[in-house]
Amino acid sequence: MEIRMGNRGKRAAAVCGRMLITAGVLFLVFLFLLPVLLLISGSLADTMEWRDRLAPLLTDGEGFISWRWIPDYPTGEHFKQLLFYSPGFLKLFWNSVGMVTVILLGELAVGVPAAWAFAAFPFRGRRVLFFLYVVLLLLPFQVTQLSQYLALRELHLLNTRLAVILPAVFSTYPVFLIYRSFAGIPRELLEAARIDGAGEWRIFAQIGLPLAKGGILAAFVLSFLENWNRMEEPLAFLEDKSLWPLSLYLPEISLNQAGTAACASLITLTVSLFVFGLFRDSLEQGIIAGAVKG
Repeated sequence: MEIRMGNRGKRAAAVCGRMLITAGVLFLVFLFLLPVLLLISGSLADTMEWRDRLAPLLTDGEGFISWRWIPDYPTGEHFKQLLFYSPGFLKLFWNSVGMVTVILLGELAVGVPAAWAFAAFPFRGRRVLFFLYVVLLLLPFQVTQLSQYLALRELHLLNTRLAVILPAVFSTYPVFLIYRSFAGIPRELLEAARIDGAGEWRIFAQIGLPLAKGGILAAFVLSFLENWNRMEEPLAFLEDKSLWPLSLYLPEISLNQAGTAACASLITLTVSLFVFGLFRDSLEQGIIAGAVKG
C-alpha cells in the first residue's frame, strides 16, 4: 500500500512539474508576443482613439496614457493611407527590397566561395586570416564606422546605395557560419573526388554546395533579417532620404501619426516573419548542423 501511494505521489509531482513548465513557457510566449499584439491592436485603432490614448503625452498634460486591447471602433484607414496614399513608404519599401536582394546575391558570389576556401584549402596563414575574420565579426559598427566612412569617401560612394551594399556584401558573419558547414564535410570525400579527376569547381558545385545547403540557407536567412532591419549604416552613409531603406521610415513619423507608425511597423515585421516562416526548417537544421559538425 505504501509503495502504491509513493508511486501516486511521484506521478502527481511529475504532472505538477509539467504543468508548471507549461505555464512558464506560455507566460514567456505571451511576453514575446505582447509587442506584436500591441501593434495589431494599435494599427486597427482610428486617429481619434489614438489621440485620446496619447493625450497626456501629446499635450504635456498630467496623467497616464491608456491602452485597449480591442479598439472601440476598429478601422483599416491607416493601412489604406499607408499602402495607397503614401508614396514615400512604398519608395523606402522597394529600396529595402532592392538593397537586401543585391546584398544576398553579393554574399552568394563572395561569401560562399570564401567560406569554401577556408574549409577546403589548407593554405599558409589560413588560421591567422580566419582569426582576423572572427575578430572583425566581434567588432560592432561603431568601432569600424570611421574607417568605413573614410574608405567610402575616397571611393566616392557616400550617399549612394553602394555605401550600404558593399560593406554588407563583404560581411564576415555569413562566411563564418557557412565555413562551419563546409568544414563538416569529410576530407576523405574531397580527396576521393580529386583522385577520380574532379576539378575544384566541380567538387565545390557538386559536393560542397549540396552538403552545406542547410548552413548556406541559414546564413542567408539571418543575413536577410539583419539587413532588412539595418539602420545605423544607412543613417551614417546616406544623406538623400530618397535612398533610405524602410527601417528609417519610422523615425520620420511624429506622435500624431501613431496609427500609421503601428501599421508601418507591422508591415515591416510581417516581411521578416514571412521569410523566417518560409525557411524556418532550413534555418534550424543549418544552425544545428554547424554546431554539431563544428
